[in-house]
Amino acid sequence: MNRPVHFEIPAGDSARIRDFYTKVFGWQFRKWDGPAEYWLISTGEGPGINGGLMPRREPGGLTVNTMDVESVDDAVAKVLASGGTQAVAKMGIPGIGWLAYCKDPEGTLFGLMQNDPNAK
Repeated sequence: MNRPVHFEIPAGDSARIRDFYTKVFGWQFRKWDGPAEYWLISTGEGPGINGGLMPRREPGGLTVNTMDVESVDDAVAKVLASGGTQAVAKMGIPGIGWLAYCKDPEGTLFGLMQNDPNAK
């Protein structure tokens, strides 16, 4: 089974949103040392997943869940064969892995992440 391993929250004012989630849930934020503005979210110890905070790209953007997959290419093929669509092409996240975004048949966006520390 492929399980959710990451979530992303879009924000127009990242400082305000970081402050909100820190106060409400005690989450900790750390700026990602990568090519884009991105904050890594630690939600705590034990069961659960961690996430990221990214700039809002469109009004009303929603939280996106990302699933761990063995192969992004194979997972995208399954999405397409099952009536879904690919929203964002496969891209390398340096030192992390390969990422693509898809939509289910009703248009809900989700991510597919293949772990590969050699990704560029």
